[in-house]
Amino acid sequence: MPNRQLPPETKDAIAYTLELKPFRKFILDNGVAVYAIDAGAEEVVQLELVFKAGNWYEPANLVASATNYLLKNGTSQKNAFHINEHFEYYGSYLNRACYNETAALSLHSLTKHLRQLLPVIQELISDSVMPEAELDIYRQNMKQKLVVNLRKCDFVANRLIDEYVFGIDHPYGKYSSTIAYDALQPEQLRRFFDRYYVNGHCCIFVAGRLPADIEPLLNKTFGSLPLNQIPIPDVTHPVEAATEKKYRIINDPKGIQGAIRMARPFPGIHHPDFTRVQVLNMLFGGYFGSRLMSNIREDKGYTYGIQSYIQNHLHETAWMISTEAGTAVCEATIEEVYKEMQILREKQVEEGELLLVKNYIIGTILGDLDGPFHILGRWKNIILNQLGEDYFYKSITDIKSITVKEVRELANQYLQPEAFYELVVV
Repeated sequence: MPNRQLPPETKDAIAYTLELKPFRKFILDNGVAVYAIDAGAEEVVQLELVFKAGNWYEPANLVASATNYLLKNGTSQKNAFHINEHFEYYGSYLNRACYNETAALSLHSLTKHLRQLLPVIQELISDSVMPEAELDIYRQNMKQKLVVNLRKCDFVANRLIDEYVFGIDHPYGKYSSTIAYDALQPEQLRRFFDRYYVNGHCCIFVAGRLPADIEPLLNKTFGSLPLNQIPIPDVTHPVEAATEKKYRIINDPKGIQGAIRMARPFPGIHHPDFTRVQVLNMLFGGYFGSRLMSNIREDKGYTYGIQSYIQNHLHETAWMISTEAGTAVCEATIEEVYKEMQILREKQVEEGELLLVKNYIIGTILGDLDGPFHILGRWKNIILNQLGEDYFYKSITDIKSITVKEVRELANQYLQPEAFYELVVV
């Protein structure tokens, strides 16, 4: 019998050997790739269809997101009520989402109901009609939400910092407006739907307790659609970053809190420094025990929370620092951020602190490998970013092997104040 008066033996997370369960890949008759993880204890399944239909490809602002939203709002045979009622009847949830480069339809359902649900998803991606009445409702709701959000300093700050880093005409930098919502037309959305959904480029991710006939089932449902037959246009968008680096915006003259955003352009996920910089970022401001949290929250009490992170974009990306603070201490908060950068550039971190950060990162990854949905999420990020199937193990090696000397070298390379845009919105 174990002695309950003694604590259990501890073990560093970096001592664990992490394994990412491999996916099974098969190709439908039309060339659509399916990535499948058959695992889990419960009879549930997650299915996600990912299209190259994000705002990277849209001809005008908001076309991609509006088209994606209206996928559930009517076909030639079913209206929005009937579509939603069908999925609710089977206790399932169908969500849609639009990102910068991709757009998705994702289903969560009991495995036994998959056969009743897949044909309706097929109908949505091949026969959505973008009803004008539904577009009117969408337009009205989004404009009302926008008016409310524009009163919030953090919402305004998130919009503007992306504009400064990438440019207002770049897909990562442009944002919504009432004028853009009013300009949306049903025929415009139908053309985008026909090009990027009906005749678009798609891949499928499926995970959970899969039925034994998942391959013929998906092939029967989606394999005859005209997907992946026409190459997607090779669209490029030049970055037109702002020349000014410091901005102070008064959004609410009576505001008592300011939203602070500091950002710099950063090489994307394919850059050889990317994983090691993630370690530096975690130490700097990426978790609750970070340098920024210890200084600006715990010591100075300027903010409830502050974080730094690297945006997960497929093309250009940015290193972002984000917080909200009282208007009287916004400038002092920025100064403290720069001081923490300077300390990391000039003074080598302690081995114990770096070990703590490594353990935190590996422990987080270990938690993310719990269950088929999380495992598939890891693979989806790797596959969509075209990183190679060995990327997971290479990144684990980079995390475990980074030294205190390398951390300081990376800080001197990337944490230079002159590279950062500053924005305060009150």
